[in-house]
Amino acid sequence: MTVQVPSEEAAVAGQQARVLVFANQKGGVAKTTTTLNLACAFAETGHRVLAVDLDPQGNLTMSQGIDPDTVETSMYDVLVHRTPIREVIRSREIDVACASIDLAGAEIAMSTMIGRERALEKALAPVMEDYDFVCIDTPPSLGLLTINALTAADKVIVPVQCEYLSMRGLIQLQNTLGMIRENLNPEIEIEGILPTLVDTRTLHAKEAIELLEENFGDRVFAARIRKTVRFAEAPVKGMSVLKYDPKGVAAQSYRDLAKEVLHGRR
Repeated sequence: MTVQVPSEEAAVAGQQARVLVFANQKGGVAKTTTTLNLACAFAETGHRVLAVDLDPQGNLTMSQGIDPDTVETSMYDVLVHRTPIREVIRSREIDVACASIDLAGAEIAMSTMIGRERALEKALAPVMEDYDFVCIDTPPSLGLLTINALTAADKVIVPVQCEYLSMRGLIQLQNTLGMIRENLNPEIEIEGILPTLVDTRTLHAKEAIELLEENFGDRVFAARIRKTVRFAEAPVKGMSVLKYDPKGVAAQSYRDLAKEVLHGRR
């Protein structure tokens, strides 16, 4: 088991973790990639990090070399059966609360539960002092699993592929956030919007980023996540891109993003 050394910032006794949720109802926008690699970038700087895999596909779990089909208990059991979250955490580059395909049935199983939107928030409470950051990967939908994540979170990071159709989904997410603020979590805010899968050779990508900045101003991160084969190769090896290709452009872009989140914008 790996031991995560507390950072100086985390030395304050009883300090609660910052909870970041990564959300976009559109799939294929590098959401899981961003959750994992930003979490690992935090860990590189000495922070204690828990990544929570709330996606039934289990891609975050697999990206740390864990087979979701072999885990005995998963986030399904945490949400539905109130299994303590420590029982589903595995230590790899970071700590991972594992997903399994069972999560696909979680929304139906939770539909009759009282306080179903707060199941994750309650599950995280016992480990909030164990970590500096909790990073939650969500499915590509705005269903009950994502609502649980938004209810438990302090901030939302929105990975957005740099194309027009991908950006339209931001409006729907903003509407959902408004509902969450009104009914479940008045403090939830967008930490930032992250341009991903950027192909710097195309005019379309440049125009898409300009459109993002026109509409969302300084909420758009300065970091840009470019298209690279490294993001496909690293999960096959069961590791983050920071470990797989530590000196590469992809790894550095997530270190730059971590600095923005930790220390504010440029």
